[in-house]
Amino acid sequence: MTQDLVLANATVVLPGETITGSVHLRGEEIMAVDSGGYVPAGAVDCEGDFVAPGLIELHTDNLERHIQPRPRVDWPHNAAILAHDAELASTGITTVFDAMRVGSIPSGQARYMKYARQLASELWALRAEDALKISHFLHLRAEVCSETLEEEMAEFGPEDRVGIVSLMDHTPGQRQFRDLTQLEAYMKGKFGLSDAEFVAHVAQLKDLRDRHGEAHEAYAVARAKHYGAVLASHDDTTKDQVVTSQGYGVRLAEFPTTLEAARASHDRGIGVIMGAPNLIRGGSHSGNVAAGDLAAAGCLDILSSDYVPSALLLAAVKLGHDWDDMARGIATVTRTPAQAVGLHDRGEIASGKRADLIRFTMRGGAPALRAVWSRGARVA
Repeated sequence: MTQDLVLANATVVLPGETITGSVHLRGEEIMAVDSGGYVPAGAVDCEGDFVAPGLIELHTDNLERHIQPRPRVDWPHNAAILAHDAELASTGITTVFDAMRVGSIPSGQARYMKYARQLASELWALRAEDALKISHFLHLRAEVCSETLEEEMAEFGPEDRVGIVSLMDHTPGQRQFRDLTQLEAYMKGKFGLSDAEFVAHVAQLKDLRDRHGEAHEAYAVARAKHYGAVLASHDDTTKDQVVTSQGYGVRLAEFPTTLEAARASHDRGIGVIMGAPNLIRGGSHSGNVAAGDLAAAGCLDILSSDYVPSALLLAAVKLGHDWDDMARGIATVTRTPAQAVGLHDRGEIASGKRADLIRFTMRGGAPALRAVWSRGARVA
């Protein structure tokens, strides 16, 4: 039976403004938005709490973290998927593009094994059982420094809900790891590499880039078109790299490492995504440009939780305060990412949109979630 739910006396976050009003849900859709603080009989009195669209996450490593909580630890996948799904729901995320690496290195020092096809099939099987709380799409991270990119991407098709393909070039000495000392600290800290093993790792990646890089980039661009996916660049550093990305048809710039690259992307209509943890911490853990600097320069369009799901709402609220415009801050995690990937049925509170909503209040300067709805059903 289709049920009605009215969230009244709320601070409703609309496109471009916030109002005191109510949101009327019927089944899986938003039916109406009204202004005023009146609480009709049977409605939920939100007592002035914020009611905003459900958050939309375009890039998160969280599912990978659940299936491999430690290096060389393979956790049962169905349990990991369900835990990941529930965790995101608890943070207000109602749509997620789950990042999965495609392109492996089964030999040599830098060994990364294939996993994406199996994991995606397990995810879709749980979705078919209606076992998931929120909406899932795929974000395939195409590793150009790999041995198996083409064969792994060929295993996916338009039926796999691949919404984003990102071009990942982790060749040492450029982009994210221009400073090799940062890469060395990361690899030794996470994987326990010795000095000799790290040197071999760098040499292997550079060799793979020399042998396969151009062909892999071209193949990934073609497969993105085949899937009907949005193409993203990753860690662009220079204006020239942005021009190359534009030539490929890139529409999203993930984590540009410099103001130069961010400004060049923004000026060309390429949406700039930065990490919410970067914004909250006040800088990049890799020593690259601070998200706050891009926000101040008007070059930040979309936030991603990256490796901390709960960071997404916290960072959006921080931007709302920094910009003195809460609607604009919330848009970086709702309306703008939805539009960037062509999801026109969600991302804003308006009649006919999906009933994906969050209710939150402020506690000690931080947003505290009080309820989350996905397709009109409460999931947290």
